[in-house]
Amino acid sequence: MEFSSILLPGIEDKRPFVISGPCSAETEEQVMATAIDLANRGIKVFRAGVWKPRTKPGGFEGVGSPALKWLQRVKRETGMYTAVEVATEKHVYEALKYGVDMLWIGARTTANPFAVQEIADTLRGTDIPVLIKNPVNPDLELWIGALERLYNVGITRLGAIHRGFSSSDKSIYRNMPQWHIPIELQRRFPELPVICDPSHMGGRRDMIFKLSQQAMDLNFYGLIIESHCTPDEAWSDKDQQITPKTLAEILSSLVIREKGQTTEDLSALRQQIDEIDNQMLELLSKRMRVSREIGQYKLEHDMAVLQTRRYDDILTDRARQASRLGMSEEFVVKILEATHEESVRQQLEIMEKAGKNNR
Repeated sequence: MEFSSILLPGIEDKRPFVISGPCSAETEEQVMATAIDLANRGIKVFRAGVWKPRTKPGGFEGVGSPALKWLQRVKRETGMYTAVEVATEKHVYEALKYGVDMLWIGARTTANPFAVQEIADTLRGTDIPVLIKNPVNPDLELWIGALERLYNVGITRLGAIHRGFSSSDKSIYRNMPQWHIPIELQRRFPELPVICDPSHMGGRRDMIFKLSQQAMDLNFYGLIIESHCTPDEAWSDKDQQITPKTLAEILSSLVIREKGQTTEDLSALRQQIDEIDNQMLELLSKRMRVSREIGQYKLEHDMAVLQTRRYDDILTDRARQASRLGMSEEFVVKILEATHEESVRQQLEIMEKAGKNNR
């Protein structure tokens, strides 16, 4: 896929590209007060939730199409671009009818290929920029699939929004960052603009700066941050919204490192990394050889492949070692789980081959 280098004309091509505005368009007064304040602070793209289906019915679910007239006024009086989330064919038609400049597809919608295809088919023949949030669950291929569906109908002004991933585990985050997933997306599609959504990722306004700085350090293209004229009175997600003044303070505090720094001084260190990686692969190969020998022993002595107690002991012991060595226990457990999965696969392969030979 080849993407257009410009999402919206007339905006200076520098990081971060910023989109901001309230979680929900609540009233015309609230929309205009927020938009004017943001425009006065240099923000060029105004976002607002028009359709807001919630996890459970009964809460505020957005004003709907009437709010699009308020966005028209924002464009007319501030000169800002406008952006809204769409989830259905009707949403797309309404947004286009009222001259919305940019669309985004939410995490729940991205997770549904039928819904994404409906939106794509509706947009066929248009040239509007579309941003696609990551799906709720950490599924990179599903995220890429949504991008491909839009690209296949002729949309080339595409971008991705990283808002984190849902998890049943308790965490300081509303949605776990799992940075390695958008990093892999950037590796596959270097020209794709990737925008971070620290509001939904952190779920708290005090986490927005930290997450925004991390995104900039990872060379993200931009930020989409929820801003409200009176966030404590917001009708939805008030804890993660900030005032335009706070937004300006956060943006001015970000350290934006140049992409084109020389790497000559890193060459020796990178060579060390390459050598260590090769050593790690050799060690993993040796470990798998031993695992296959264990698999053969289990086969000959009629033992089950999975020995749960032994596996639990390994995880506990290695996690403690990791902590003593200054590494995250969670990181090492993930490595061990993947290594164990491959060991089990290879031992099962031995069992399967033996079963075929005995038939």
